[in-house]
Amino acid sequence: MKSALRGPFLTYTGNPFQDDPASCYRYESDGLIVIDNGRIIHAGAFTADHVPHGVVPDHHPDALILPGFIDAHVHYPQTPMIGAFGKQLLEWLENYVFVIEQRYNDKVFARAIAKLFLREQIRAGVTTPITYCTVHPESVDAYFEEASLLGLRTGAGKVLMDRNAPEALRDSAQSGYDQSKRLAERWHGDGRFFYVVTPRFAPTSTEAQLDLAGALLREIPGLYMQTHLAENTSELQWVAALFPGSHDYLDVYDRHNLVGPRCLFGHAVHLCEREWRRLAQAGATVVHCPTSNLFLGSGLFNLKRALVSANPVRTALGSDLGAGTSFSPLTTLNEAYKIAQLNGYALSAHQAFYLATLGSARAIYQDAHIGSIEAGKDADLVVLDPKATPLLAARQEFSESLEEQLFVLMTLGSETAVKATYVAGRKVHERAPTESVMPALPPRVSAAPRRI
Repeated sequence: MKSALRGPFLTYTGNPFQDDPASCYRYESDGLIVIDNGRIIHAGAFTADHVPHGVVPDHHPDALILPGFIDAHVHYPQTPMIGAFGKQLLEWLENYVFVIEQRYNDKVFARAIAKLFLREQIRAGVTTPITYCTVHPESVDAYFEEASLLGLRTGAGKVLMDRNAPEALRDSAQSGYDQSKRLAERWHGDGRFFYVVTPRFAPTSTEAQLDLAGALLREIPGLYMQTHLAENTSELQWVAALFPGSHDYLDVYDRHNLVGPRCLFGHAVHLCEREWRRLAQAGATVVHCPTSNLFLGSGLFNLKRALVSANPVRTALGSDLGAGTSFSPLTTLNEAYKIAQLNGYALSAHQAFYLATLGSARAIYQDAHIGSIEAGKDADLVVLDPKATPLLAARQEFSESLEEQLFVLMTLGSETAVKATYVAGRKVHERAPTESVMPALPPRVSAAPRRI
């Protein structure tokens, strides 16, 4: 069945971290996106001739349509303890995460949290989350069953932990492999799902478990792998003590065939140059999680080294809930900008929105399906309201360009700026209409010349 959206749309066609941003995007001030069976079949300037017979487009004349956002590193089971007093990573894991995750052997509880988590993701405009489940197979089934109701393109996996965790959260090297394989055989390639082999991080897996994780990754074509890398300095010291024969943290995974395409490494805050070079060479991916890194005091990710260098590394964006503090990619970009500033690099609005859409899609090897608005791509779309709040409305009155409008959205916006979310062409979220409380502004006047 065909459908359509009409309104301004923005999509990226190139990489503004490497090329002139002006050459890297397409913007239609009055665009038309035609959808058939969940995929885009036409995207261009609006003309009545391109509207299918009998179709009335969803019209968003004062909004901005973008490809759906991607959240490439997130823990759905941590939703109930988002915003918990954090301390530092290892203490936070012990006091909060390992406590709540013990409840996910109860599939009814897991389904309820998965439903809440996915509702919040689509409210924030996220159409492709890649999530950690818990050690319990029930948590994986619960997640994919809820995601199937929405038709999402998403990846998830059972966490592997056979040491340095509470007994109720430990598997064994063999049981972790067996359970993960059964889950992968059930869910990988079912609809738009992909399975992700998920050793939590090196300290909670023995070398035997990491070996079997690497073996499983090679056994079933197209599987993904996700884990954590170099998030916290105390973590680095622990890894060095547990794996004294490895050159560095990344080498622990490399020795077990866990560094390559479709291997996603969350955080990557404290990397040495050898690790950066190896990630680039292997085609592996790092996932920048700015709100989490700030909340737990983990450190400042080097976005410039990751993406503006002679050998850039595939880089995606993640919320990392519950250490992260917002579902909204707009909020995540706000914090990414601040971290980049502290590292002496100014993240532009076009770079930021590229990172949240096509950049992340490319980084996670999904750009054949998502990340841009063009014929042949899945119709996963987010509609942003640039004037969603009185402050946004007032501020946008003084925006002089598309880039400034985007920058204001990412610094002042949040999930409240999401007017609607579409998954495979189906509207799965629509913000409740509210009365505008925007006061009338005086007529706009040209800005006075700047004095230098």
